[in-house]
Amino acid sequence: MADEKVKVEKKPKKKVKKPNRIVKFVRDLISEVKKVVWPSRKQVLNNTGVVLAVCVICGAALFAVDSIFGLLLQLVTG
Repeated sequence: MADEKVKVEKKPKKKVKKPNRIVKFVRDLISEVKKVVWPSRKQVLNNTGVVLAVCVICGAALFAVDSIFGLLLQLVTG
């Protein structure tokens, strides 16, 4: 019995149809967009105001530092 080889019948593999890569991408894209939490109009306007205020403050600070260094350079170079 040990010398006998047991022949195992292999079942033919079924072809699994893979979805097209583009179709899969679009499906994944749609599912991810559905998960996004969109801000309200009030939140967008508030955040825009904050960004503009910070830009103005940074611009004013850079202007002040640049002016001070410009004056110091003029004093040094005469």
